[in-house]
Amino acid sequence: MSRHGLVVRVTHWINAIGALALIVSGVAILLAHPRLYWGETGAVGTPSLIDLPIPFVFGHSGWGRYLHFLSAWICVGAGLLYVPLQFSRHAMFRSYTGVQRLTYVLVVFVLGPIVLLSGLAFSPMLASAVPALVSLFGGQQSARTIHFFGAAAVVGFLIVHIVMVATAGFTDRMRSMIVGDHRSPAEDT
Repeated sequence: MSRHGLVVRVTHWINAIGALALIVSGVAILLAHPRLYWGETGAVGTPSLIDLPIPFVFGHSGWGRYLHFLSAWICVGAGLLYVPLQFSRHAMFRSYTGVQRLTYVLVVFVLGPIVLLSGLAFSPMLASAVPALVSLFGGQQSARTIHFFGAAAVVGFLIVHIVMVATAGFTDRMRSMIVGDHRSPAEDT
């Protein structure tokens, strides 16, 4: 029996690789300036809202920004294909518990847009082109702080997702997400 269609499997793994790239590049960006501010401005030597307990790694984090921006758009593109399948015709979504459904809906339709829009709001190019987006978050530095906490919530969701896959039958779940088939435990013996 097929558990996951080809498009769902491919877009899932594109998003998994994209999420990993977002995490790596996000950490690189954060190491370049591990302080969070509120409002429009913030810089070394000015009061911060939160000093994260990680070291400053001074230097150019340009590669991190480029990888972050590219990975985000790859995830958005794959998500635009994945979400309609996952939330409509995809049989697995109907078999999820109410808590799982609510969690996925909140992550995809609330947290995801907040992270995406807040990330765009502190982009210098977009901030100058669409100042209303910056105002929506209360300034570029506020958008960065909101983006940080939203991204941390997404990482938390991903950790729980991976742990739940591992505890629900790692081999069977991975097989179904790689090749699409599903075997019951009785068929494996």
